[in-house]
Amino acid sequence: MSALKTLPSWQALTQHAVFPKANHDEVARMNVLTHLNYHLSARVLPGVKLSYEQRVKPAFVKSQGREPASRHEIRQAMLQDSYFQFWSALRRNTMEMRHQAGRSMVLRQIDRIVDQVDALNQHASTLQLNDSIEVPHNISDVDIHCQPGCYYTEYFENDVTVAASYDAGLFVTTAGLLGALSDGGGQGIANWLATEHPDFKPRRILDIGCTIGHNVVPLAQAFPDAEVIAVDVARPSLRYAHARAKALGVDNITFVQANAEQLPQFANESFDLITTAMFWHETSHRAMPAILKTIQRLLKPGGLTLHLEQPQYQGMGLYEQFIRDWDTYFNNEPYWGPMHDLDLTAMLAAAGFNAEDLFEIGVVSKVDETIFGKREAGDSGEDYGRAPVWNAFGLWKK
Repeated sequence: MSALKTLPSWQALTQHAVFPKANHDEVARMNVLTHLNYHLSARVLPGVKLSYEQRVKPAFVKSQGREPASRHEIRQAMLQDSYFQFWSALRRNTMEMRHQAGRSMVLRQIDRIVDQVDALNQHASTLQLNDSIEVPHNISDVDIHCQPGCYYTEYFENDVTVAASYDAGLFVTTAGLLGALSDGGGQGIANWLATEHPDFKPRRILDIGCTIGHNVVPLAQAFPDAEVIAVDVARPSLRYAHARAKALGVDNITFVQANAEQLPQFANESFDLITTAMFWHETSHRAMPAILKTIQRLLKPGGLTLHLEQPQYQGMGLYEQFIRDWDTYFNNEPYWGPMHDLDLTAMLAAAGFNAEDLFEIGVVSKVDETIFGKREAGDSGEDYGRAPVWNAFGLWKK
């Protein structure tokens, strides 16, 4: 149990001006859920594989005369296994409890949060909301990862409840591995560019699906002379993201309410860098091709598009596919599995890119050493969908 003692407290998160303030009991709830998530990943999850290898797979082979041929067959067989049921139920419940704990904490002080968000956003030309933007069905039809109201629901004028609770709850699911600002993905992109392409100095950056802006802020900080535009369809998330960036002293980001399937307000070949972070698995088969075509239209020759996402299933072992696919069926992520089945080369070619230029890399989310110290900073903490080590795919446009 010594490893659990190294987990940081939820209080390690940066308490920026619009961040929810927690009392003693609220901190305790967040910490209990964080430790439970860690325990499920580090101590319980390995037993799921043992159950498959020692009980479920042999029983399948005995009854069918062959091994499972797909992750779907593994899932159907594992649904009858009590150990998998135990792990899966607890993992789902920790997500639901995370949202319940975060939402109750935020609602207790929502008037104060809204007032501070409004004060930071007042008369800002860098926050551009648009009442005509409709939330697409792939977002409105499901509360993604069990978050009540998803990213977009407004319960009253200028509401930011969903955004503030999302900001507060990310720590619980990642056990702090994304850092004190939950910005490890954006930090990872910035660090990779600085290390691998130090001469690349984008003048105009577009981040698609920015939610609360936690991954675009590090890019704006890495390229302070760049014009950075972050788009999303969710009004409360954009309000909160803009105020959050201002509270952190970042003022070179314009947050725009827009649907990335078109973005007609931006000129062809007008961006040097276009990014997403854990965005595609929440995007439908109808929306993804349109968004890729938008990216192809907007990206300058010589520009880079880079996307943090979990790895595609192609070439992956069936058991690993099955366990990564848990989110598709049990975490309100219906596009997760279908997206990771896609042939990215074919998708990019259909969007107008030279698909031969596609590359895949490992981008390590920056682990905040002020929280974990140097010894734990290299720990990947893989949790099949919530790891600080992400696959990234992208290409340079010729």
